[in-house]
Amino acid sequence: MIKNPRLIAFETLYSIFYDGSYSNIALDKALSSIDKDKAFISALVYGVTERKITLDYFIDKYINGKIKPKVRIALWIGAYQLLFMEKVPSSAAINESVNLAKQVGQDYYSKLINAVLHKIDNDRKIPDDLSVKYSVPQNLINMWIKQYGEDKVKAFLPCINDKPPLFAIANKKFVNSDELLYELECSNVVGEAYDDFVIIENGVDLTKTKAFKNGLFYIEDLSSYNCAKALNAKENDIVLDMCSAPGGKAFTISQSMNNSGKLYCFDMYEHRLKLINDGAKRLDIVNISASVNDATKYNDNIPKADKILCDVPCSGFGIIRRKPEIRYKELDSVKDLPQIQYSILETSSKYLKSGGNIIYSTCTLNKKENEKVVAKFLESNNNFEILEEKTVFPTPFGGDGFYYALMRKNND
Repeated sequence: MIKNPRLIAFETLYSIFYDGSYSNIALDKALSSIDKDKAFISALVYGVTERKITLDYFIDKYINGKIKPKVRIALWIGAYQLLFMEKVPSSAAINESVNLAKQVGQDYYSKLINAVLHKIDNDRKIPDDLSVKYSVPQNLINMWIKQYGEDKVKAFLPCINDKPPLFAIANKKFVNSDELLYELECSNVVGEAYDDFVIIENGVDLTKTKAFKNGLFYIEDLSSYNCAKALNAKENDIVLDMCSAPGGKAFTISQSMNNSGKLYCFDMYEHRLKLINDGAKRLDIVNISASVNDATKYNDNIPKADKILCDVPCSGFGIIRRKPEIRYKELDSVKDLPQIQYSILETSSKYLKSGGNIIYSTCTLNKKENEKVVAKFLESNNNFEILEEKTVFPTPFGGDGFYYALMRKNND
């Protein structure tokens, strides 16, 4: 029996919000066994996840008291269609949500769902309150405003729920960006070529293209790409990528090295190393060696290096538009990260040769994980100096939120 697409979206959303699944993993699993309506299901799942606070604002206007999880999800799906999916008629959004409630055993609440959605349909004005308008928890907005200022926050919030741009980085061993675009167009991919990459403009599965299978490109966000380029690795360098998986930055570093020298890539988990090795093999990269390592502990088997990248685990507040559920993290849940991040940076710095460069980076927007970690490190290591420090905020056609600090070791 073929499942209704709204029912598939319902089950996926339940998995995300009540079973703790990651949105991308839950959605991939849901879509793996179907051929139709994938775009619609994806739009519902990501849309509801992104706009949960906005949807709750409207739902809670008309319901007092606690709502059962399954009833709330049915209301989310209906309200999202009413407020954000112009091509779905109001009658379909409401009637299908009522039917959905019946399908998941909530017949008793079908009249309530019908009534609430009709009221939302007649009252669609979203308030200017930043938290409700952009569906970001107030405490996260408060933190951002305190750290970066209201003007910067108001500038990047409008794009936080946009579809993130997709960057295909040309493998310069085989093609430049113009040649890559031509190859992609042969697989019905629409894009625009820039210096070293192509911005993808349609929804084709790139992994199915001939260009992907032939190793002509890899996917990496622009902010991540620019960070890896800033390391300025050279031919015949020895380079360490301390928290490497899935490997995008390593592939960019390898290109800077002209596929020469030695690039040691590390991760805590064996299964994540497979992502690096498989990518390197597809791209015909020969200077990468991947192995398991705990970056917080010094390892005598790791060689001294000319350049080191520490792209540390972080709260991920810079990549909310790619993983929308990240915004709902409790801030207390990330308070221990700076100590782990500092430990990785401090340990990794011990592998650096005199005169060498090290980059500390995160994909988050939180100064406690960024500037303050670097400041603490520099205070404890006066033989290091900062060469460049950069915070990137999300823009519609640019990279994700990101931070990096490039530092040089002057002596031992």
